[in-house]
Formats: sequence, C-alpha cells, structure tokens
Amino acid sequence: MRFSTLASAASLAAGASAAANERTFAVLRFNGDGFMTEGRLDPIVNPGTLSTHHHGIMGGSGFGKTVNGEDLLKSKCTSAKIANDKSNYWVPSLWFQSPTNGTLYKVPLFYMNVYYFCGFPPGLKMVIGDAATRDAPKFGGGTNLINNGKPIQPIQFTCPRSDNNAPLYPTNSDGSKAGMQDPNNKGVGAGFPMVECDGYASPLRQDIHFPSCYNPKAGLNDYKNNMAWPTQEGWKQNCPEGWTHVPHIFFEVYWNTPLFVNEWSHDGTSQPFVFSNGDATGYSSHGDFLAGWDVNTLQTIIDTCNAGDIGMDKCPNIPGGLNTDNDCHITVEDSIANTRVMKQGLSVLPGGNKITGWGKGGVTGGSVSSPASGGDSSDDSEAPAASSNTGAAAPSPSPAANKPFKQAVAQPEKVAPAPQPTQPAVVDNKSPAEGTDANGMKTVWDVVTVTDYTTVAAEPTGAAKRDEHVHDHMARHINRRNRRSE
Repeated sequence: MRFSTLASAASLAAGASAAANERTFAVLRFNGDGFMTEGRLDPIVNPGTLSTHHHGIMGGSGFGKTVNGEDLLKSKCTSAKIANDKSNYWVPSLWFQSPTNGTLYKVPLFYMNVYYFCGFPPGLKMVIGDAATRDAPKFGGGTNLINNGKPIQPIQFTCPRSDNNAPLYPTNSDGSKAGMQDPNNKGVGAGFPMVECDGYASPLRQDIHFPSCYNPKAGLNDYKNNMAWPTQEGWKQNCPEGWTHVPHIFFEVYWNTPLFVNEWSHDGTSQPFVFSNGDATGYSSHGDFLAGWDVNTLQTIIDTCNAGDIGMDKCPNIPGGLNTDNDCHITVEDSIANTRVMKQGLSVLPGGNKITGWGKGGVTGGSVSSPASGGDSSDDSEAPAASSNTGAAAPSPSPAANKPFKQAVAQPEKVAPAPQPTQPAVVDNKSPAEGTDANGMKTVWDVVTVTDYTTVAAEPTGAAKRDEHVHDHMARHINRRNRRSE
C-alpha cells in the first residue's frame, strides 16, 4: 500500500487510478463531542440483555440491545464523518478513582479514530480482547500481530508526554504489580501507565488491533472461532487455505485524562484509572466492531482514494457525501448512560463490577468473574457517591483540559514519538482455538457491509507536525500490512 499525505481533493483525484491498483488506507473520524451513546449494552457478546459492564459507542444510531447490519443501515443518523457509515465501534468506558475517597468519575472521551485497510465481507462483527483477564500479556510490553509461534498481543497503551525519556512503568516490571514497557518504544507498553500522559492534544491512548483472517466455514455468528491472525512469508501475510483476508482494523481511543491531572500523584508507583469492567491493570482492554457500511460507498473509497492520514472525509466523490450532523446521540435503556450522575461520581462501577488488580483487591493476575449480564441498570450499587465534608469533590479540570478538542488544531512542538514498527500481523495455518484463547480474540460476523477500515488516530495537529507524527505512526502499520497476499 502506498503511504502518502495528499494535500488536496485535486491531488486525491489525481492519484485515484493508482490507488485502485494499490493497497490504500484512510482515517475515519467522527463528528461531535463524546460518544454517540453510552451504557451497559453489547449486542455481540450479550445480545438482548444488559451487558456486564459499561461501554462508549460510536457510529450509527441503530445501535441497541440486539442489532444487525440491516438495522444499522437504517440508522437515522451517525457520528461518523462519512454519511453512509452506520457501523458501530465500542470500547469499555474509562473511570478515574479518587485516591482520597474512592469515588469514581467517568473519564470523557477526547477523540477516537479508526484506520481502515482493505475491504470487508458483508456482515462483520468482531470483538478483540478479554474483559475477564487481569494477567499481564505473555508477550510482554510489545505488540505481536503475527502468528509466529509467539503469543499474540494486539493491545497496548500509548502515553504521549512532554518528557519522552521518563519510563511509563517501574524498571524491569514483570507485569504483576505494574505494566510492562514496550522494548522498542518508551512511550508505549502493556497496562495503564504509571505517569501522566501530558502530550498536547494527545492524552492517554488505548490501542486495539483486530485480526484479519476470516473463516467462512465458521459462519458470521461464531465470533469465538471465525477469526485468526495471518502468518508471514517475506512481505506477504497469508491466511489459511479456504480463509478470506478482511481489513485490518485498528482503534485509537484517546481519553481526556488531563481533566484529573491535579487529583493524583504522578510518582511512578501507582495510577488511578480503571475500566468499567473493574480492571485496574488495563490488561483487559477490548473493543467491538459491527459493520454497517453502505457497500458501494466503502468500495468506492477503497478503489479510488488513498487519503491516508488527512482523512477519509477528504476523498472526492464519496457516494452519499459527508455527514454534517454534529449531534447524533441516542439514549439507551441503561439509565447509567444518562450522564447527569457522572459528574457527581459513583461509589461503585455500573453493573456492580468490583475493582481488581495491582493492589486494588481481588486477583493480582488471572481472570475474574463479572456480574451476570441483564441486571437492573438502576441497581443501588450504581448510586451517586454519598457526599461528606471530607469527600473529594468532582475534579475541577484545568482551563486547557476543559476545552473540547477540535480535530484539526495545531500540534504541539513536542510530541511523543509514534510507536516503533512492530512485526506484521500474521495468522496460524491452523484453525483458531475455541473460546477465548491466549490471543484474547473473539469475533462475530452478522451485518450487511463490506468495509475497509483504517483505525485512525485523530489528528490534533497542524499540517507539518501532524503529517510528521502520523506519517511515522502509520508507517509501522503499513509496513506490517504491506503486500499482503490475496
């Protein structure tokens, strides 16, 4: 796939013929502030009932307890910048636990990007990650997306900082009490960082890669067994015989952690963030995707536009055009999605999930059992934290942190370097293991859509700095995906 930053729609059009014959990528961005909706719903893992933990969801308004591709295509609005992308993208919500009194405050989304590489088969549902694990990844702090006999590790955290030389975790950490450093990049690792991520317009980032080999024999709904990682031969990435290459999807989710910068000590020995499933380690990071693209729109973008990091919305002649709705939001059944209570704080996470890992009680490693799905969302455990004279008030954001992020602002002079190139993602020639394996992968297909994803890292930068930052960042993914076999 050719990697280039095109300066205008005219130059995009000029490169269309070349793009049609080359592997392309484009960044998908979203309109508005925050998620399209939030709540204890996961129609892939817990269809028809409340899920075990709280999620933030982007994309089409057709999202609900039970949803398929046809439902999404009928969405009345979408938060994606491309009008005909009604897909849903979701992740567990992030929470700040006050070191003073344990009160939990929901961390707002800063922005989210999705990178698309290649096209999808219709009806894709995918889940990556294991919400129950508290175990450090066996691969260590780095990323491995290749089936090469070593453990697959598709999840990391990136922590842009003003001081890029400061370690994210204690030296020689084995993952049992703190996260582990990526040996190739000081700004990346496994587990929540132990320092403040203070890079301008680039706070704590959750990175999630999805596998790219689909087994048609497993069927669309068998999300535990129908996806696997490719193997690598030279520049080529191969799926097992009879399997189909699908897009490599990559989520970059930026969280507005600077809102809480004055509420905790940044001494490198502890950190205050937890996922909605109760994980204080970050090892259980996971993401879901449910395709809802208009097939012709996505295929046109794939065939005629190599927009790269300047954004899919800069492609010329997009069927259906761009989405100008900056206020696509829905209210789901789960009452905790109503953000009125969020500013006051909660005494317990939504769904009653207990906080575990790294000295928070419960297990230090291994897996935990989540509360049963389908519980009443108005459970008393989700009541606002009781007020007291000694209780910490809701954190007061600094003036800078309180400003909503706009996706095309000048980038800081100092930016944490993008993660160093990792090895290409690869899949085993064997069938994927049943259930949730060491790779932490689950996948389901059940939507009418062909998609070519580009997990996009939202670009908070001016042209020169942005291009340098994203070009380096994307290079590792493109090198990994380049010249993949048919």
